[in-house]
Amino acid sequence: MEPVRTGSKKYKDQSWISQLFKKKTCTTFLPDPDDKSGEQCQCGYSRSCHKSVAVEDNFGAAIITKWHTSQHTTEEPTDAFGDVEFAGAGKKYRKFIRLSSETNPEIVYHLIVSHWKIPPPNLVVSVIGGGVSSNMKTRVKDILRKGLVKAAQSTGAWIITEGLRVGAGKHVGKAVRDHSTATTSSTGKVIALGVVPWGLVHNRECLINPKGSSPAKYSLTDVDGPTYSLDSNYSAFMLVDDGTNQKVGGEKYFRARLEDFISQQKTKGGAVGSIEIPVLCMLIEGEPSILERVYKATEQKDIPWLILAGSGGIADFLSELIQESLDPEEVRAVVTERLKKLFPNEENIPHLTDLVEKILKNKDLLTVYSDEDGQEEFDTVILKSLVKACKKSSNVAEYLDELKLAVAWNRADIASSELFKGDIQWKHNYQMVKMDEVNYATKHSPTPWIDLFIWAILQNLGDMAIYFWEMQGSESVASALAACRILKEMSRIESEAESSQAMKDLSIKFEQLAQDVFSECYRNSEDKAFILLVRHSVVWGKATCLQLATHADARNFFALDGVQSLLTQIWWGEMDRTTEVWKLLLTFFCAPLMYTNLIKFKHADKLEMVQNLEQDVGDVDAILTMGSQMCLGNQDVDSNKEEGSNDVKKENQPNNFNPEVAAIKESPRPFVMVRWKQFWSAPVTSFLGNVIMYFAFLLLFAYILLMDFKGPPPEGPSQAEFVLYFWVFTLVCEEIRQSFFIGKLPVAQKLKQYVLDVWNQCDMTAILLFIIGLICRMFKTSYDAGRVIFCIDYMVFTLRLIHIFAVNKQLGPKIIIVGKMMKDVFFFLFFLGVWLIAYGVATQSLLYPSDGRLEWIFRRVLYRPYLQIFGQIHLDDIDAARIGRRNCTNDPVELINGELPPCANIYANWLVILLLVIFLLVTNILLLNLLIAMFSYTFSKVQGNSDIYWKFQRYNLIVEYHSRPALAPPFIILSHIHVFIKRNIRKKASLKSKHFMLELTEQQDSQLMTWEAVQKENYLVQRDRLKRDSDRERLKRTSQKVDGILKNMTEIKEHDRRLKALEAELDKCTDALTWLMESMANSDLIKSSRPPPNIKD
Repeated sequence: MEPVRTGSKKYKDQSWISQLFKKKTCTTFLPDPDDKSGEQCQCGYSRSCHKSVAVEDNFGAAIITKWHTSQHTTEEPTDAFGDVEFAGAGKKYRKFIRLSSETNPEIVYHLIVSHWKIPPPNLVVSVIGGGVSSNMKTRVKDILRKGLVKAAQSTGAWIITEGLRVGAGKHVGKAVRDHSTATTSSTGKVIALGVVPWGLVHNRECLINPKGSSPAKYSLTDVDGPTYSLDSNYSAFMLVDDGTNQKVGGEKYFRARLEDFISQQKTKGGAVGSIEIPVLCMLIEGEPSILERVYKATEQKDIPWLILAGSGGIADFLSELIQESLDPEEVRAVVTERLKKLFPNEENIPHLTDLVEKILKNKDLLTVYSDEDGQEEFDTVILKSLVKACKKSSNVAEYLDELKLAVAWNRADIASSELFKGDIQWKHNYQMVKMDEVNYATKHSPTPWIDLFIWAILQNLGDMAIYFWEMQGSESVASALAACRILKEMSRIESEAESSQAMKDLSIKFEQLAQDVFSECYRNSEDKAFILLVRHSVVWGKATCLQLATHADARNFFALDGVQSLLTQIWWGEMDRTTEVWKLLLTFFCAPLMYTNLIKFKHADKLEMVQNLEQDVGDVDAILTMGSQMCLGNQDVDSNKEEGSNDVKKENQPNNFNPEVAAIKESPRPFVMVRWKQFWSAPVTSFLGNVIMYFAFLLLFAYILLMDFKGPPPEGPSQAEFVLYFWVFTLVCEEIRQSFFIGKLPVAQKLKQYVLDVWNQCDMTAILLFIIGLICRMFKTSYDAGRVIFCIDYMVFTLRLIHIFAVNKQLGPKIIIVGKMMKDVFFFLFFLGVWLIAYGVATQSLLYPSDGRLEWIFRRVLYRPYLQIFGQIHLDDIDAARIGRRNCTNDPVELINGELPPCANIYANWLVILLLVIFLLVTNILLLNLLIAMFSYTFSKVQGNSDIYWKFQRYNLIVEYHSRPALAPPFIILSHIHVFIKRNIRKKASLKSKHFMLELTEQQDSQLMTWEAVQKENYLVQRDRLKRDSDRERLKRTSQKVDGILKNMTEIKEHDRRLKALEAELDKCTDALTWLMESMANSDLIKSSRPPPNIKD
């Protein structure tokens, strides 16, 4: 026995373990009949290992002939527990404990999870059989080493075996070791637990320590029996003691109870949304005694079994019976015959036959895994086994855990093929589902598929999320864009790089799905596709598809033709989109031209169109078409609705009442006002006016700075400067309107969105600088500083032109490329700055060591080397050969007073020249070419996507100018006053918002969603058709057909074998009948008037 290691740093008081867990000791020595010496007890221990009380009980030994653990053992505090360190296996400690076979499995489970800190399982796979087999087939080894461990990794399962370096436990241990070596992720660790008979553990004496081992030193030895070494690749060992030595069987009872207890526990610690931990028993080989275990697990515990066909023993016996279709009357006879053939030495054949008959009644709990299933992933086989076990009951609740398990494992194929094929009537339960740290309240979800879809997204289950998205009947485009947004946000806060990348990849898939479905919708109907973009989504908080795409940064979605077509129509309003720019400019400066045919307008006579529509006002498609025209900029209809719809009482409205029709018919506006609104309310007109007036603003600003910037009061400011101040004041009013009075979000969120925009930051900077410059120029002491600030502010205002010209199709992409290249410039300046400082400090120290003037040090260290890059090299100040005689000094006082320049130091002047050559070589050749290469790479990389980026920015620009008033600064103040009176005094809502947000009635929305669902189905059918026609799918189908043919050939061979056996039996019967006929013909017992029949060929 090892001494207690109280000096170990990891040693802790574990006395509570010995009080809670027990071991078993034999109390009655019963001689083993097979031992001729009489010194061996039936428990397996020798007489010397027993206590005196056990040996001296001669009376008890005389009347009892068979030893049993429950009658002839007593429990004592355990003396083996703690950590074990395997020699040659590194410093990784494994947990172990010696416990009685009667131990309560509840305390064992809590010891594993709470004290040993082993994560609770999502699945338990218990490997039964193959315990001490040394001739295990190669295929079985591959399943254990590859399939089982891989499935455990992907599902978060526990693997329970006997945990010894022999049989199935040895191969599982090797697989765990190989997986641990190849895997770096801590979350994918495979947990293997050993439930080991204490009497079978080799060298178990080194584990004994009544106070707990921390750790126990255990040497690994490959032995052939009767004891075996523990496998160092397991996470923990439960050494089950039933009082026997070198015998098996006692651990089976404890293991079955432990599996039953775990099957009643919940995953995720019993949190909301968790499921009962599924337990699956995997049978390999096996002796006849295992039938008792299979019967109890299937009949009493409803634990499913996966039988590995071809592994031998009872596994092959059961798999053949399950796969054959035997008549109930002949089952017993067939079973009895085969049991006698397989196990000729077995005495209790009738009992085993009864067990097999009872087992076959629960076929739903038995799944056979054979050679034909080898192409399926093992986790698929496991999940199918669990789903198959549910079919024993028709209750939907029995399938719920399997559904959650399929979702947790991200197995959309199992969900679609086994759980959602129509034979299960699922019900939609509205409840609070808690997933990890995210709460999702399913209050009024239209379908359960949306709930499952959100669940799968939050769990980052890609295949399941896509499957649930395909199954939901509506909100396809919006849901895909919302998923893209959620996944991108989750990837941003995810700490693990692998999971974050998986979320980004899944978000790209959903963005592509949104693009494909919308493209299908756009090809079918442009008008309905436009409404789909701007309608309020009931599921996603009344957000529109365009808003969801903006928040998801789905640039490729905005690059779609359908989206750009909608934006173009909104941009031009009621004007023809082919209108030339010069016509707009001419009409802008000469307003009466809008009433001529210089510019074409769409739907000039709206009343006629509405009257035609009135005939089909009950048709939802017609209403939707009208809605699309409403959202594309028909301002005359909006205006008439605004004026006339308030006078119509709702109680007098018929069912097919259309307010647009009533508005136009009751109060049609004059042509002059309609055309005026059509021209000035178009975003392109607002943009053109802002561009023209912004150029005028910059010209006025430049004129003041260059020619009319007078002194501080009372001399200045000039009248032109007062006009500039008022102009900037109107700009400030517009920025306040954009930041606080647009949208329905809270003020804090509006302000946050405004500040995060880069161009808004530019606006705030320009306005802030202008205010500071204005304050400074009003005082004589800070007048010059104010002028400087105004000059800098002018540059900022001028740079704002870049954003204005981003809408141009030619300039927009180039602006994006320039913006990307600016990042390269910053990296280049970093390298340049490092080299420039190194060269500047060295040359300054060598040439002017006595000059301590700070301003000149900075000039010579930074400014002069920078100019030398561009060729301004003053050799008269550097090269000693060209430094002439001149008045200079090294006196610090004279230098500070500026009386004479400093004298150049000519010592080691050759080093100065050498540094200059190296500096110019590195900067002008190496670094500048590096910058050019970076620019070229960035240009080639961004050029392909610059059009996509530009289209995305174009949307933001159109939204901005669509929401702006028609007049540009400084006249925009009139629009602000008009909007204030209209919103706050007349209490009239804005109708422009309908261009990007359309509210449909319930009937209209339902019709539109049905149409979208049909288009999605068309897309999915087309995608599946292309997938089926691919070479990969053809090869897969061919492989499946070949597998089917091989399976049929195997069945044909089996039938052929049976037919041959039947023919042999018939031949024997024919010979017997022939002999019988010949014998009777030659005898005098029976007389017949006719000869016996002959066998016809």
